[in-house]
Amino acid sequence: MSGKQHWQQVYSTKTTDQVGWYAPHLTTSVRWITDLNLDPDDPIIDVGGGASTLVDDLLDKGYRDISVLDLSDRAMSAVRERLGTSASQISWLLGDVTEIELPISHFKLWHDRALFHFLIEPEQQKKYRDKLLQALTPGGHFIIGVFELEAPPQCSGLPVQRYNVEKLNAIFGTEFNLKHHQNEIHQTPSGVEQKYLYCLFQRTT
Repeated sequence: MSGKQHWQQVYSTKTTDQVGWYAPHLTTSVRWITDLNLDPDDPIIDVGGGASTLVDDLLDKGYRDISVLDLSDRAMSAVRERLGTSASQISWLLGDVTEIELPISHFKLWHDRALFHFLIEPEQQKKYRDKLLQALTPGGHFIIGVFELEAPPQCSGLPVQRYNVEKLNAIFGTEFNLKHHQNEIHQTPSGVEQKYLYCLFQRTT
């Protein structure tokens, strides 16, 4: 089964508030984004956004140039239905982050909660990093949330790569400066605890 087929099946069999990574609000991400004092028209992309509520909170805070990228059109359809008429304000990008063509040096903020850790092969991680560097402006910010070393080795039936700060720095640190990091425990809708690591990087090159 391909990656797209897997996520299509997930969103066909579970509602958006039943998937393991669901949270009513991405509190850390929203706080960090707010603290960046971005202009309301600065372009933001939520990579692997799925049915996340981040886009709802960003709209509520007045951001006007938001893109959501995901493999699953079913996930994005659920968000569009939830947003109603506000969905027309969002750019919906359907595709694989390692393959899709993104605008050059366009985004001021790249946000990723729970996508990168599914890329377990070094080649996939390199393609992701290349797309990030292609699409993010110099001086732009990158927020990433991944499974921490003590988190479960799988999520949603797929293996994940787990990280600490040093491992993420080894992948991204050459072109990015780590500004903040934070460990959190996420409780899934079924009651399972998952340890997450959140990092905020700023591009330096």
